[in-house]
Amino acid sequence: MKSEIFDWVFSFFHLFLLIGVFIYSIVSLFMGNTVRFLVIMVCLTVYYFLILHKNVMKEISKTRKRRP
Repeated sequence: MKSEIFDWVFSFFHLFLLIGVFIYSIVSLFMGNTVRFLVIMVCLTVYYFLILHKNVMKEISKTRKRRP
C-alpha cells in the first residue's frame, strides 16, 4: 500500500514537472527565443520516447483489455 501511494505521488510530481517545462517552452517561444523552445521540445520528445513511451503503451493496452 505504501509503495502504491509513493508511485502515485512520484507520477503526479513528474507530470507537473513535464507540464511546467512545456509551459516554459511555450513562454520562451512567445518571448522570441525559438532556439530555447526547440531545444526544450527536442529534449521532451527524446525523454518521452526513451522513458515513457513503453509504459504509456502498456497502460493503453491494459485499458483496452478491460473494456467489454
